[in-house]
Amino acid sequence: MVILSVDYGDARTGLAVCDKLELLASPVGVIAEGYEPKVIRRILEHVETLRPQQIVVGLPRNMDGSFGERAQKCEAFAQKLQEESGVETVTWDERLTTVSAHRALNDVNVRGKKRKAVVDAVSAVMILEDYLRSRKA
Repeated sequence: MVILSVDYGDARTGLAVCDKLELLASPVGVIAEGYEPKVIRRILEHVETLRPQQIVVGLPRNMDGSFGERAQKCEAFAQKLQEESGVETVTWDERLTTVSAHRALNDVNVRGKKRKAVVDAVSAVMILEDYLRSRKA
């Protein structure tokens, strides 16, 4: 099934999608917007185009597994996204995905403004890849 991944952030939101066979997760892009209603509207445009059967929103839990303020904000965002899109929306633990995305971009020597423009999409890919691995297990 086609699954859309969302790495929701205060200033930028990364998006990724997988193919119907759930083999390949690819970056869709980054929404450079912090105002939640506009972010949801832009995601809905991608939902129309990509037609996902499920949306996965990254849930930034604390390292001890607890839920902080940011995690609560992401859960509320996921619920609004489900209500507005009509697509089943789940949250997925995203601890350390941004750190991993920065490391991956270091490995391919992406720096500065280029990094800032893609790191959230790379994080969304990593969230989706982890989610897809869990579905296969």
